[in-house]
Amino acid sequence: MEVARSILNQNYDWAFNIAYNSILQAVRALMFSKGYRASSRNSHIATVKFAEIFLDEKDVLYLDRMRRKRHKSVYDIAGAISLIEAKNAISEAEKITGEIKRIIE
Repeated sequence: MEVARSILNQNYDWAFNIAYNSILQAVRALMFSKGYRASSRNSHIATVKFAEIFLDEKDVLYLDRMRRKRHKSVYDIAGAISLIEAKNAISEAEKITGEIKRIIE
């Protein structure tokens, strides 16, 4: 989150993407801690599906929306993320990764 915050005023897309990636990596750590691993094909979708088992529905929905928005910003349209979206992504990522950390511990 520190890196996402540090570039927030320079590039909203990448601040958002870093926040998304932090959640993705936290869910993957949870997967590993439970003895699972996402396949290399469609791994982002598989990771979101796995999150459904442990996270609140609203957090999973937010993560899936982030996944779609991130895909668009990386592969289709630069500048697709607003400042508000990036700030919200960082805030939500902190909350969700904190919850995942509690589950793993």
